[in-house]
Amino acid sequence: MAHTLADLAERVGGRLAGPGDLCITGVASIAHARPGELTFATNDQNWKKCLSSLAAAAIVPLQITPADSLPTIHVADPEAAFAEIATLFRRRINRHCCGVSPRAIVSPTAKIASSASIYPGAFVGDGAVIGARTRIMPNAVVMEHCQIGDDVTIFPNATLYENTIVGDRCIIHAGAVLGAYGFGYRTVQNQHQLVPQLGNVVLGSDVEIGANTTIDRGTYDATTIGDGTKIDDQVMIGHNSRIGRHNLLCSQVGIAGSCRTGDYVVMAGQVGLADHLDIGDHVVLGAKAGVMHSIEPNQHYLGAPATPIREQLLVYASMQKLPELRRIVSRLEKQMAALTQAAAAEPTSDQTACQRDAA
Repeated sequence: MAHTLADLAERVGGRLAGPGDLCITGVASIAHARPGELTFATNDQNWKKCLSSLAAAAIVPLQITPADSLPTIHVADPEAAFAEIATLFRRRINRHCCGVSPRAIVSPTAKIASSASIYPGAFVGDGAVIGARTRIMPNAVVMEHCQIGDDVTIFPNATLYENTIVGDRCIIHAGAVLGAYGFGYRTVQNQHQLVPQLGNVVLGSDVEIGANTTIDRGTYDATTIGDGTKIDDQVMIGHNSRIGRHNLLCSQVGIAGSCRTGDYVVMAGQVGLADHLDIGDHVVLGAKAGVMHSIEPNQHYLGAPATPIREQLLVYASMQKLPELRRIVSRLEKQMAALTQAAAAEPTSDQTACQRDAA
């Protein structure tokens, strides 16, 4: 479906610079835009790329100066405006309420809101509670006595162990596992025995759990995820951990048991935390940081073992100079050897005195 540039500008409340009757047939990023398509730029650098692209028009920030060669829509937030317009050109999947599918396995003691959707192949156990407009996709498993809030989406093959609690508006992606036993063992008579895992997992509201992410249940209490926290794919959170509000945990983060994070913590890809650590509010941990001790709020750490970013950058700068330093040391060793050899060949004062007396 095609739209005029004027119609699109009106839809996002933007300021049009260029022909309003220009026909837009699609949307794409700058690198992939074709003739007739709309793209967007968030800064001056991307705007320059737009000017040399094949795009028919661009959404740009308010401060960008219009160019005669490329029509533009000026808005305060180009990315948000582009996302809204993109929905006009991409086919939406409208999943209407389907109620409880006869091909789903639902316990008669479960309480299912009338507006919820339980898809074929899904399992809902005894005593589970499913909130309004919540969708349980095919082959998802909601075990006994789980409590799922309103407007939650649980994608296929996700598994929620017993007693898991999920707040409103959460998204749990395919393959995620919430409430598996924590990795806790006692060695008794030379054998590893599992410590009873009697706690559960509790998600706040507006939490997103990525595909194949695992969150272990608490040993006796709850492993908790705070409101608004977003967790990427393939993240591991150990038992008894307490993740704060509005955290961002990127792919392959690993958090050992009994860790606590404050609010607005960011962990980049492959960050690892040792157990029983406290990470303060607004801490940022760079990619592959290996954290071995607790961190005060408002810090930026990097490296393994993780240190404040300023220290780590000095370490990296020094490492870049290691080849040159090795050559310098080698040259100094040769000079020292030459000086030592020359000093050994020269007669000492005692030897000179003896030679004088002999003469």
